[in-house]
Amino acid sequence: MRLYQQPGLEDSLRFARHRHALIQRFDRFPHRNAILGRTSTVEELAYLTSPEAFRG
Repeated sequence: MRLYQQPGLEDSLRFARHRHALIQRFDRFPHRNAILGRTSTVEELAYLTSPEAFRG
């Protein structure tokens, strides 16, 4: 995260913080569950259908 705090990387820092929060919250990236054959939890499904969801 510290590497993204350099001037000019503000957009990258925003995405890095979002991805860091996903790992803290779910211990994985929920948007990768289907492609990896993992079952999503109820909380992950709620996140994936929310406006805050990362779909990349």
